[in-house]
Amino acid sequence: MSRVAFQGERGAFSEAAVLRLFTDAELLACPSLGDVFEAVAKDKARFGVVPVENSQAGSINEAYDLLLKFDLNICAELDLEINHCLMALPGEPLSNVKMVYSHPQALAQCEEFLRGLGAELIPTYDTAASAKMITEQHLSGCAAVASKQAAELYHLEVLAANIQTNPNNYTKFVAISKEKAAFSPKSKTSLVFATKNVPGALYSCLGAFATRNINLTKLESRPSREKPWEYVFYVDFEGHLEDEVSRAALTDLRAKTSFLKILGSYPKSVTAAS
Repeated sequence: MSRVAFQGERGAFSEAAVLRLFTDAELLACPSLGDVFEAVAKDKARFGVVPVENSQAGSINEAYDLLLKFDLNICAELDLEINHCLMALPGEPLSNVKMVYSHPQALAQCEEFLRGLGAELIPTYDTAASAKMITEQHLSGCAAVASKQAAELYHLEVLAANIQTNPNNYTKFVAISKEKAAFSPKSKTSLVFATKNVPGALYSCLGAFATRNINLTKLESRPSREKPWEYVFYVDFEGHLEDEVSRAALTDLRAKTSFLKILGSYPKSVTAAS
């Protein structure tokens, strides 16, 4: 049995992702995403599972910054269907809800429903922790946005189900480890690079993939930690580091960049319901 770290309390969507990715896991709940990376880096857990992107709210920037900071590998990914519920103490009417607690990403994903509710939105560090807080503190007039599993776990009543604005609401989770994933013919590779300070630098870097007909599935820039107003670029592409065409592309790319870090080659995501 492998110990797997995740961010949040029991009942969090990250816990659901762990249980989809690992059939036999000892769970290690962590207060923050940084704590998940620290747990893996310091061998307190063999794997960590973290969210990196939502189909509606976009990338989770903190996760990408941590992937750059820590010397760990992405070894798996999962696209998890996210179904949010509004929950409160048993017997609490929807009309009495004046404050709603949840993670900022969850609040953003349910923006349309919550705007119609007219309640004060209060960000917290975790969806399930919000549900747990309402139960433990017996908060009347308050609700949480979290999973159905969290409502069951913390004995709350679901006032409204599937309140996400986009019915096709998915969050991409990745597993991180000191280990690398075994070769898979249907793989993705993730990397981050910085360009040289010359005209057409990004165009030239992307040409390393385009000229070899390699499909990019993600391209996103983030501010560099090294210098103000300089950026690094995160790229996902279809293929594995052991593929001949991928090796050639990376050799070409390395010659055109000022910095290049491979985040991992791993099997393409499967999709699961939460």
